[in-house]
Amino acid sequence: MTTKIHAIVDALGNPVVLSLTPGQAADIKQVIPLLDEMDPEALPEALLADKGYDSDALVATLEQRGITPVIPPKANRREPRKTDFALYCERNVVERFFGKLKQYRAIATRYDKLANTFLAAVALICVLFWLN
Repeated sequence: MTTKIHAIVDALGNPVVLSLTPGQAADIKQVIPLLDEMDPEALPEALLADKGYDSDALVATLEQRGITPVIPPKANRREPRKTDFALYCERNVVERFFGKLKQYRAIATRYDKLANTFLAAVALICVLFWLN
């Protein structure tokens, strides 16, 4: 059994919104539900994501909400979009968040059988991140 943790983090790497999906679920389908969970006044100015999130529909939705998509184009895109690669370098903040999260053995190995118990453990560790 595999599980994916999806997160939106702020500029400091602190988690803002979390969700769990089965391991075979596509990452791109979780962006809009995660943004919908956020406070409308706290929406980010830019969304930094990797090439897996390069979709015309997602980019259009983000621009409609006033969020700048910082997503590099896939190699097979006919007309590559322009991307601010200087800002894209800040995406490592998300990667560092997941690296810190996986330092906790219970999260890295997922001992919990129930998804809500596992999400509660992730949330508890996120509280520790906020307190530090």
